[in-house]
Amino acid sequence: MNTKPVRVRFAPSPTGPLHLGGVRTALYNALFARHHGGQLILRIEDTDQTRFVSTAEAYILDSFAWCGITFDEDVIKGGPYAPYKQSERSAIYREYVQQLIANGTAYYGFDTEEELSARREELKSQKITFQYDGRSRMNMKNSLTFSPEETAAWLASGKPYVIRLKVPEGEVIRFSDLIRGDIEVHTENMDDKVLFKSDGLPTYHLANVVDDHLMEITHVIRGEEWLPSAPLHVLLYHSFGWKESMPQFAHLPLILKPDGNGKLSKRDGDRLGFPVFPLAWTDPLSCETSRGYREYGFLPEAFINMLALLGWNPGHDKELMDWDELTGLFSIDRIGKSGAKFDWEKAKWFNHQYMQKKSDEELAALLEPDLEKNGIHADLDFVKKVCGLIRERIFLIPDLWTNACFFFRPPAAYDEHVAQKIWKPGTGELVLDFAENAALLTEWTPDSIHELVQKFTAEKEVKMGQLMNPLRLLIVGSNQGPGMMDLAALLGKEEFMDRVKRGVMALGK
Repeated sequence: MNTKPVRVRFAPSPTGPLHLGGVRTALYNALFARHHGGQLILRIEDTDQTRFVSTAEAYILDSFAWCGITFDEDVIKGGPYAPYKQSERSAIYREYVQQLIANGTAYYGFDTEEELSARREELKSQKITFQYDGRSRMNMKNSLTFSPEETAAWLASGKPYVIRLKVPEGEVIRFSDLIRGDIEVHTENMDDKVLFKSDGLPTYHLANVVDDHLMEITHVIRGEEWLPSAPLHVLLYHSFGWKESMPQFAHLPLILKPDGNGKLSKRDGDRLGFPVFPLAWTDPLSCETSRGYREYGFLPEAFINMLALLGWNPGHDKELMDWDELTGLFSIDRIGKSGAKFDWEKAKWFNHQYMQKKSDEELAALLEPDLEKNGIHADLDFVKKVCGLIRERIFLIPDLWTNACFFFRPPAAYDEHVAQKIWKPGTGELVLDFAENAALLTEWTPDSIHELVQKFTAEKEVKMGQLMNPLRLLIVGSNQGPGMMDLAALLGKEEFMDRVKRGVMALGK
């Protein structure tokens, strides 16, 4: 058991947008670090230059800024183990891979891609899957089959080469995962992975292990897609002689599609109509933009709360928890082994709950950008009252404008489907008659309007819906909106009368 101060890291590759699963991995690392009073590091693992996307790093940093996940050491603020970008650490990796060459646990590989492909095809015709390992390495071109002189000549010639790990034969790699328990892998099932590529850059496997060791990482908390690589990483720790300082591993379950069949992907979000990225992402090749949770109208605290419970159980039934509560309760032993099904309706429910926690003034501030965009300059007290009336209907931030727009401008059109159902001959005369009575009210409050409605419908011997539904259509333009009495009272008598008259002119008596 590692007793050193907790140090964890999130190490994304800048090859595209940050997926929902990646944010959750960073979140679990952050909660674990804060729970134990430890340090959280952000490291950019950009060794795969073939898939590098220039805008991805900024996107990653912006995503965490929006989410509210902060790092103690990263590519911007630096830290005692800088640099935190792998492309700036190449000399370090070259030094360490030479240690493996020197102690005999790694070797040079001189086979070209064409030769390796030819070997694969040759064995494929014999229905054998080629694997560069202890059974095949002595039949290949490498420093194990070349003489020292031939190896030195090849290296001096400038011809391309790779460096491979020499996986020992007949051994069992054992390690314990904090989520999945004890794991054993026989080395006969492992290949001699490339540690250093022909382009002079390390592979993820080498850079990952060297950086985790040098940065004194105590716990590696990452997605289960890295579980197959864990035995290789354990073997690398052993090869370097770092077995005693090896971090503890925890491989997180997947976030699954809503039906539970497979890993959640961007395609699923596109198909089912929900985001899988924290922020909007524009693909640099297709120029296609995918909206993120921020653009859909999520509050970052709701997003974080929702994400925390996708795979982790706090040990009680309470679902709404702020950052301090999540930090205080978080423990790896409550992370499940099975994948967690994503539920879009539940995600929106979380945001609804956090929207309800906002004051009317805070909701008014969230509505303000839409008011400005539509050229509306309204009194703050009025906007706050509007937000108070519509708040129960709000799930996402854009719902504010959808549910409030008719408070700030009269309907430009009237829902034809609703009108066909409720607007009958004589309906216009009925509502105009009510409006004439309403104009005589000395108090314009929800209670006084309600009292008049009851009196009027009783005298006219009509059902309340025969009056209220047409009135709502004239005031709002549809059958949506808060309570009619509250709506009419807040609009004011003059605006109410004006909308009734204009509506009747449009729809007829």
